[in-house]
Amino acid sequence: MTTLTTQRPAVDTDLLRIVHINEEIKRVVGVSVKINIMALNAIFLAKRAGTAALGFGVLSNELRVFSQDLRTCMESLNGLIHACVNQVSVGLKGIRNSRLLTEAARLAPQQTSVVRILHEHEQENERRTQRLTALRRQLKGALEDVFQMVELGGVLAKSAKIEAAYGQSFAPSLAQVSGEFDGVVEEIRGSLESLRRSAFFTGNRNNWRG
Repeated sequence: MTTLTTQRPAVDTDLLRIVHINEEIKRVVGVSVKINIMALNAIFLAKRAGTAALGFGVLSNELRVFSQDLRTCMESLNGLIHACVNQVSVGLKGIRNSRLLTEAARLAPQQTSVVRILHEHEQENERRTQRLTALRRQLKGALEDVFQMVELGGVLAKSAKIEAAYGQSFAPSLAQVSGEFDGVVEEIRGSLESLRRSAFFTGNRNNWRG
């Protein structure tokens, strides 16, 4: 049976890891807004360049759609994050209750009702652990989906760099914008890579049992 002294640090650590994931998600949402603004400026620039930048304009519009979809997906992860926080927070409460019930059972071993309640409490903690495990899996899967989306965004950004070369007199300006696109998408990719490696998904799986 896992001891309460080892459970509490594990759950506290999970909570810190979730907070870190949430902060990274908010940062990616902020960057996706930046891509949207950049895309609008790029579309305007492509219109000024005329037919020479038609391909660049199409890709800029696709990047704008990408930024909006990315923001929607990242914001949808907040529901999973909040569910994880709730499970971990309730888990902390469960550990405190288990500590009290265990002490009560030790002091009054003849009170079978206390032992029964402790057993029921342990079963609920086990179910809570299973729910958190399912949420971990769901959150990781959602992050993988977003990562694949960002991979596509990277392809769009690199394609825009190629199209920029055909912009004639606007080529330098288009190249600068497309380079910024590429840099921002790579920044997002790096953030998601970090999240995929989070110890919240690969670390301790101790059950919260008393």
